[in-house]
Amino acid sequence: MVREAYAYGSTTAASDMEMSGGGGDGGVMSNMKPAWLEGLMAETFFGGCGVHENRRKNEKNVFCLHCCLSICPHCLHSHRSHPLLQVRRYVYHDVVRLGDLEKLIDCSYIQPYTINGAKVIFLNQRPQSRTCKQGSANICLTCDRILQEPFHFCSLSCKVDHLVYQGEDLSGILYRFDESDFTISQFEGLRMDGSEVIDDEGHMIPSSIIEDPLQYRASSCSNEATSDSVMSQEPQVIKKKKKKGSGFLPGIVLSLSSRRKGAPQRAPLS
Repeated sequence: MVREAYAYGSTTAASDMEMSGGGGDGGVMSNMKPAWLEGLMAETFFGGCGVHENRRKNEKNVFCLHCCLSICPHCLHSHRSHPLLQVRRYVYHDVVRLGDLEKLIDCSYIQPYTINGAKVIFLNQRPQSRTCKQGSANICLTCDRILQEPFHFCSLSCKVDHLVYQGEDLSGILYRFDESDFTISQFEGLRMDGSEVIDDEGHMIPSSIIEDPLQYRASSCSNEATSDSVMSQEPQVIKKKKKKGSGFLPGIVLSLSSRRKGAPQRAPLS
């Protein structure tokens, strides 16, 4: 795997370099985000597809690395020759499998999260209800979210934004990947007539959305990184047994329900 900027989306950066009279050292392009990377972090996913707004299962949960836009399962045929990346969702935030994302960009020092046995990376930083003072824990260098050691970033955008802010060369973390790893064949389990996506672990995920029924649990600064890093979702079915007479005024309810119409029956005379 060669570390270099991916060809798709490099036209914008090249034109910007020409307009600014870029020199031979490539200093201008070093800090430019390729179009596919900028689009992946800025695109809105899981909204309705405008082209197929009258079709069922039209959520945009696929990113075309060639066109740099999000598409729905009905659009796959039009992009069948393009490299495609599937985006999933966890608690209303977009995630990508670590195994897919690390073929495109260096994901080192980005904290992965385990969901359904698969490691994923958040695309963008998430709002947090509390922050900790610097020096009290290991935190994200961009958004101050509590992290486990030895990670420095909580999402892809946090790492990219930090490198751009520091003026570092982004071409050092970008990979030229094999397009055969992102073909349309990987979406054979994505059903347009149903709502199931079967992942590598054999789990069936509705509409490619990974939701946690418990949402995020409140935690202190000392244990937030640990509880937030493992987000396992196992379907829980809670069966509640109905108890007779557990409602309001159980005595009256039982007496009314057992009352029968008709002539009263008297005990025989002895």
